[in-house]
Amino acid sequence: MKHQNDLKSALWFSGTTRQGKTSHLVREFQQWVKKQPSSLAQSHLPQERLASVILVFAANNHNRRELANRLAVAIEGTYPINCKTPVGFITDEVMLFWPLIFEKLQLKAQFPLKLRPETEQELATKLWRNEADWDVLTKAIPEYSLVRQSLDLFQLAATSGTPIEDLAIILEQGLPAQEQQEAVWQRMAELLLKWRKWSLERGLLSYGLIYELYWRYLLLHPIYQHHLTRRYRGVFADDVDDYPAIARDLFEFLLDSGAFGVFTYNPNGKIRLGLNADPNYLEGLGDRCQVRELSDSFNFNDKLAQQATALVNNTPTFISLPETIESIQTISRAELLRKTTEIIIEAVKQNIIQPAEIVIIAPGLDEIARYTLIEILTASGIAIKPLNEQRPLIASPLVRALLTLLALIYPGLGRLVDSDAIAEMLTILSSSSVSGKLVPEIDPVRAGLLADYCYHIDPEQPYLLPIESFARWDRLGHKATNAYLKIATWIEQQKTQQQSSFLNPTILLDRAINHFLARGNHLPYDKLANLKELMETTQHFWEVDRRIRQNEPSFQTQSDTIAQFIYLLRRGTITANPRPTQELQPQPNAITLATIFQYRSLRSTHRWQFWLDAASPLWEQGGAATLFAAHLFLKEWSGKVWLPEDEYEMNRQRLERILQDLIARASEKIFLCHSDLSVNGTEQTGALLTLVHASKQNLSNVAELKIS
Repeated sequence: MKHQNDLKSALWFSGTTRQGKTSHLVREFQQWVKKQPSSLAQSHLPQERLASVILVFAANNHNRRELANRLAVAIEGTYPINCKTPVGFITDEVMLFWPLIFEKLQLKAQFPLKLRPETEQELATKLWRNEADWDVLTKAIPEYSLVRQSLDLFQLAATSGTPIEDLAIILEQGLPAQEQQEAVWQRMAELLLKWRKWSLERGLLSYGLIYELYWRYLLLHPIYQHHLTRRYRGVFADDVDDYPAIARDLFEFLLDSGAFGVFTYNPNGKIRLGLNADPNYLEGLGDRCQVRELSDSFNFNDKLAQQATALVNNTPTFISLPETIESIQTISRAELLRKTTEIIIEAVKQNIIQPAEIVIIAPGLDEIARYTLIEILTASGIAIKPLNEQRPLIASPLVRALLTLLALIYPGLGRLVDSDAIAEMLTILSSSSVSGKLVPEIDPVRAGLLADYCYHIDPEQPYLLPIESFARWDRLGHKATNAYLKIATWIEQQKTQQQSSFLNPTILLDRAINHFLARGNHLPYDKLANLKELMETTQHFWEVDRRIRQNEPSFQTQSDTIAQFIYLLRRGTITANPRPTQELQPQPNAITLATIFQYRSLRSTHRWQFWLDAASPLWEQGGAATLFAAHLFLKEWSGKVWLPEDEYEMNRQRLERILQDLIARASEKIFLCHSDLSVNGTEQTGALLTLVHASKQNLSNVAELKIS
């Protein structure tokens, strides 16, 4: 058997957290590059041809950037690196080989347009509202949930390689009797088929549709297969336990074609299990590789993880936890947050630890905890950085001011504006940047007076009146008066242009940003990020709108579309999550604040970890990291009804993986932060309570925090 294993050309590195899997992958890549003919190493081939000789995968965008950097350093930039996430690669391939798909499906020849999730939700809702039984369906499941659930099921089916036509049967077979709504499941499948047809006719591609087109049509297409084998001689994939099932089909095709392969797998990872990953199915890929099991006999955290797991599972044995695990215990949640921050502040002030070496991890980060932690630590001069923070775009005053501006320029939007919004707009648009802060020329009090006396309310065409409409306008002062006149004049100029020929809101917003906000201002990074996301969202929304109008000339009026756009932003479904620009930011010496899912996805390590709400039941639940009925789309699903005991076992295994993964990422100390009462006053008795009781309680004696 060993002899057969040695004949396998692909390598499979399996090991738990922090055991060097990625380092092995980097070394193998380095070796692979060295073995290439000198003509390749010296880049005699065209750069684009050379870049496609090897394909590198990482689980998410952050890991992709990190891996690409490590590989580039390892080979000293002598070889181009084509590093992708699974969804990034599949999306690029569908876009690149779109002609093969529209020929196969006999679609209209038009360039495909990718939909964002929030646009997908909006368009699907609008399409399905025309169904005769829509009111009946939304009585069974609220409209937003019904649409979101249906689209999520489409994506789960697509990533697992399951035909959408089988959806109703899968739900009927797998869900317990109390969750059964056979008629609803059947209609869901029918609605999704209608949505797929509608989207394809217009060349609009959601993520679910992209995944489906890839596994169902593209990967099976002989011309595409020929191109794949010509383009790729090797594949290196890190953390495949986070990949969708259809990624294994791609890898197996490449290996069958003679490509070299290196894969890493973490049995304690499986972070995206419950979203669209199928780790156990990907693990089967190891059967055709030379398997290298990695272990670190010097890792003191292994024993600690075993002890913690045994305690949580109520194993009947006496376990004394080492002093590397401490608990911070209080009665109320507010007291817990205060005590936790006190310990952190004191430790940082005494130079026991740097802020960048600390992470606060929560099972679910509520606004109270987020605000309290940021306020207290920032007031003490300690920076804190929420990881991958996705706050609604509408929470930004800059964004709200610009949307108010749209409602004043385009006709028929007066109902979307009130005097408070006008006052905020006047304050924001009259601001200039001073030492990184926006200082308004029209302060909030003067802005309120101007909104009350100089704003003409009209549902069709609201406008700003001459400043003399305010009897005491002379009391406003020169600066405020001048700023108001500039804003009012600019609005009237744009309104005149808009009336003669329709101005795309993307152009109008760009003009407004340049005229009011960018003129000599050095805006803080977070505000620039909000404006960048707003512009990207606006551009995307109008690209989709233009595409729909090409297929449906009587779609809706331009004003209706703008109103729809403003409503979409106001619902808070679009978040400010600046991706590329984040890398340009200097990394501050800041504490990391993250949910469990976010922190595990980061795949980082810290000296000290603070586990917030340690006895919360959320630690053992999938929460937002688990989609409805996701377990029914795993390749290992038996086809039997999913029972409560199956759910219990899945949650238990997830908690074990979380414990082992997090403990392995703490190099020095873990603080279990527990309050008897939760934020809403209920008693906290989650699975980690035994761990809290077994740990040494911290009495805020910071001298004891020093590691001997």
